Parts: sequence; structure tokens; C-alpha cells
Amino acid sequence: MRRCLVLAAVFLLTLASPARPQSSSRSDSLPPGSYYLDPAATSLHWTLNATLHTVHGTFNLKSGFINIDPQTGAASGLVVFDATSGQSGDSARDKVMHRDVLESARFPEISFQPTRVDGKINLAAPGTATVDGILRLHGEDHSMQLSVDLRPEGSRIALSTRFKIPSVAWGLKDP
Repeated sequence: MRRCLVLAAVFLLTLASPARPQSSSRSDSLPPGSYYLDPAATSLHWTLNATLHTVHGTFNLKSGFINIDPQTGAASGLVVFDATSGQSGDSARDKVMHRDVLESARFPEISFQPTRVDGKINLAAPGTATVDGILRLHGEDHSMQLSVDLRPEGSRIALSTRFKIPSVAWGLKDP
């Protein structure tokens, strides 16, 4: 039986506001519809059903920026996670994961490039958006469509999504 890796991404986007001439804040210098991900508040959680137990782990965000055209839904940007930061809390298992499954020395990044967003980002109420894009994992690109839950938190938006990775079908060794 083939196992799938389940990834749950938890993002915290800082909203961009129109540029202000005397401001040096990163969020103040971005155009409307542009967002950056806060590495300190963003993580990628993964789950793998293993024999007699479930394994949980995380990856750290390296960088992330998303630009959405509110009129057309066209999206661009890049969200990059550090594949070498992956950990499950078991150093022996993590060593095998990095060496044999992810080959993180050869493929040190996991990235997602959004191409389209359907659904409005409402700063006043929670909602859902559909995000199309390309996930790059283990050196290969895979088209994905993610259902993303959005929850406004002041000048930030908390996002969460879940998706499955068919490990063997995508060229990874069965974890």
C-alpha cells in the first residue's frame, strides 16, 4: 500500500499597504495586493501514517511573497521552505528522511509558486480562497489546487491549507 505524505501549511501573511514616501517598513513599501510571509510565524507541518503510529514534523520558511491582482485573480510570487530544516523529533528518522527520501542535500528547497487566486481576501471576515500554482519538490514541478482558509488578524491574515503528496508517484522513495 502506498502512503501519502500529508502537508498542512500554516502561514501568517503581513498585509501590504500603499507605499509611503518616508517609511522603510517592508509591508509599507509593497503595492496593494502584495503580501509577504513572516518566517517567524509561518511553518509547514507534515504528517505521515507509519506502522503503528503517525509521524509529525515541520519545515521552516525561508522566504515568501505573493502578489494578487484583485481584478483578474492572476497571482505571482514564490513561497520557499528549507527542505534541510525538516524534522520529526527523531534524529535517526530525520537522517533517513533527508538522505534517502527528500535528498535534501541535492534538493534543499520546497517551493510553491501561485498562479491564480479565486475568492476574495476580506480583511473583515474569515473566508476561503482557491489557489492554483506549482509545487516544486525533489526537483520536480507539480500543479496543485489548494483550498485555503483565511482568517484576518489585525494587519495580518492567518492562512491554512492541507494537501497530500503521493510520494512514490512524485519520484520520492516510500517514506
